Amino acid sequence: MTTEVDTPPHAPAVPEEEPAGAGRSERLSAFAQQHGALVTLAVAMIAASIGFDTFLTGDNLRNMALSSAFLAVVALGMTFVIITGDIDLSVGSLFALGGVLAAWGSRYGTVVALLLPLAVCGLIGVVNGLLIARSRLAPFIVTLAAMLGARGILLAVTDEGSTTYRVDTDSFFATLGQGAILGIGVPVWITVALFVLGALVLRRTRFGQYVYAVGGNEDAAALMGAPVARTKIAVYTLSGLCAGLAGALNAAWLVSGVTILGSGMELEAISAVVIGGTLLTGGFGFISGSLVGVLLLKVIQNVINQIGSLDSAYQQVVSGAFLAVVVIAQTWLGRRRRVL
Repeated sequence: MTTEVDTPPHAPAVPEEEPAGAGRSERLSAFAQQHGALVTLAVAMIAASIGFDTFLTGDNLRNMALSSAFLAVVALGMTFVIITGDIDLSVGSLFALGGVLAAWGSRYGTVVALLLPLAVCGLIGVVNGLLIARSRLAPFIVTLAAMLGARGILLAVTDEGSTTYRVDTDSFFATLGQGAILGIGVPVWITVALFVLGALVLRRTRFGQYVYAVGGNEDAAALMGAPVARTKIAVYTLSGLCAGLAGALNAAWLVSGVTILGSGMELEAISAVVIGGTLLTGGFGFISGSLVGVLLLKVIQNVINQIGSLDSAYQQVVSGAFLAVVVIAQTWLGRRRRVL
């Protein structure tokens, strides 16, 4: 004889009540990580407009936007790389190489002036990605070698830097750098369009999901079926293309291929991306934040220039100190969110 024992149905688990303060703190931490750079930019612009009468003039704002455009395009490609948890030190040299190749190719028309730097710099990006993703080499070493190699190609093309190629000021290519639409330089419009496209790719496509997944946890991404190697190759190719395009636009603006440009630009791009909220450890970042980071660096530079009595070296000091503060704040906010 079997005795049936009535077993009461399992009561639904009652979720533990989250302290109100913990949820609020987590939201504030998330807001600070995502929008802290934008708030800082707004405060800096308000302070600069109060301190300097010429800061908010149309000419000054247009000049800041135009000078920001080239670094912003480089930072756009760098954003994808850093979200995957990697780094690209070759973009400064690729920027300079792209400008020289564009100026050299402009004698054969606008199409050659644009496609040549994109092809060469994009190919270098592909090689970087292959060596890092397939051969498992350290990104720091690979991109450092690419930086030196791109400088070597640049010196070879310009006869050790003694030849400066000029762009015909009447050409359509020069119009891409010096023209304006509605009073705003064409490079600025191109940069805005690229950032909108980059944001859509990162947020609305499967490739963008792969970029975040690889940066969050590469092994887990591989187990979920994400093409880790192809994603890394793609982001390094994109970084090379962006650097080459930025160099070409800069050459069109200056109507010449200046060989000494791009030195230290890779560090500026990394600073802008990190200041904009992208984590150096990967898996978290925003395209719009990188643009805000570029603008913030340019506002700092403009303020130092307007002071007049300060040497330009102070810009590097301020930018470095600001970057250190941002990285420390990111680390603290990340730990705080994990605790909460």
